[in-house]
Amino acid sequence: MLTRKQRDLLEFIHKRMQRDGVPPSFDEMKDALDLRSKSGIHRLITALEERGFIRRLAHKARAIEIVKLPDSLGGAGFVPNVIEGDAPTPRRALRDALPVELHATELPVMGRIAAGVPIEAISEVSHTVAVPGQMVGAGKHYALEVRGDSMIGVGINDGDIVVIREQTTADDGDIVVALVVDANEATLKRYRRKGRMIALEAANPAYETRILPDDRVKVQGRLVGLIRSYPT
Repeated sequence: MLTRKQRDLLEFIHKRMQRDGVPPSFDEMKDALDLRSKSGIHRLITALEERGFIRRLAHKARAIEIVKLPDSLGGAGFVPNVIEGDAPTPRRALRDALPVELHATELPVMGRIAAGVPIEAISEVSHTVAVPGQMVGAGKHYALEVRGDSMIGVGINDGDIVVIREQTTADDGDIVVALVVDANEATLKRYRRKGRMIALEAANPAYETRILPDDRVKVQGRLVGLIRSYPT
């Protein structure tokens, strides 16, 4: 079941694609639903995608494809309008019609990272994942699958995918991928420096803060995004 805002957005996208052949812009969606920010549109689009009503075409036209409609919008006789073949003109038109926020980027998933007791460091790519373009900026990025519950206090749950920007430094309070060098263990924790010591703080009172000499801790990246995983 869709919320009223989700249904209104789906209806607006459907009507504009029927009229123009391309999705409306991010700003047009925001204005049509009388929302204050584009982040609200992003949440609605993500919800529609998770419920199977739309699909974002990251590797084709980088566009939105309506997969189905609810019965209240005539879904019983709806057939998706899919662009076939490699004709560049319609693909480019659809791509250019979308704001940067809706473009997807493929990132390598480097394996699993412990949000709990540190696990053996992972450095091999297991697969890739598409993430919204707004999550990544300059620099190299990668993704990790979270295992454990030590960071649930900041909304990072077991099974989530975290998006990490590669960097070797961190500011106090950053959530980082920290490698415990001599143990070859990696963990996801909040970083704090205390003189020549590094504190790796959990966000769950069931876990103690680990305090290690700074020469034992190597920062391998900083958290910049999160993809929630919902049980099926």
